[in-house]
Amino acid sequence: MPTINASQGDSVTSIAHDRGFFWETLWNHSENSDLKNKRKDPNIISPGDAVFVPELQIKKESRPNEARHKFKRKGVPATLKLRLTRLDKPRANEPYTLVIDGQLFTGSTDADGKLEHPIPPNARSATLKLKQGKEEYPTQIGGLDPYDSPTGVQQRLNNLGFAPGDTGGDLEHPDTVEAIKDFQKKYDLDVTGLADDATKKKLDEVHV
Repeated sequence: MPTINASQGDSVTSIAHDRGFFWETLWNHSENSDLKNKRKDPNIISPGDAVFVPELQIKKESRPNEARHKFKRKGVPATLKLRLTRLDKPRANEPYTLVIDGQLFTGSTDADGKLEHPIPPNARSATLKLKQGKEEYPTQIGGLDPYDSPTGVQQRLNNLGFAPGDTGGDLEHPDTVEAIKDFQKKYDLDVTGLADDATKKKLDEVHV
């Protein structure tokens, strides 16, 4: 019954998938109750978080011989959800191409600039292409750190278009300080350049 220490980019969803579990099995396990209470979201855990993984149980099914039977694996795929905006306005009904692990998906955003696509639960990255490839946006999947961590602050600033310059956790980086100030101005917070509790909570709220 091992305990896995999460690495950068891991989530409960990816850890469960790689080991043959539904993510709910791990997330709702009593041994992971402290992790669940601390992180709240199975897709947002921090490197070093301990995730308990029970022994895998083999389920047996009885079926008559000389017949064809269909079995459907539950819990696969996961769903990638994105919302595209420009100057705070949704990029509505915009055609796009999404490349995930070498697979191409095409579609158009909805009236609110949103798109959704099924993805493997352990997918790590995607590339979103707009304007027939003239705009290209690498997208990290499953690598979002908790909102109250330094890297989580920078990741959310970056995703919201505030360009923190660094995503290694240095909140005193000049570009990060300016990005925090710009965010604070936009959302009527005290403009200090510091990632205080009010700023972190607003970042989490807006990013969702």
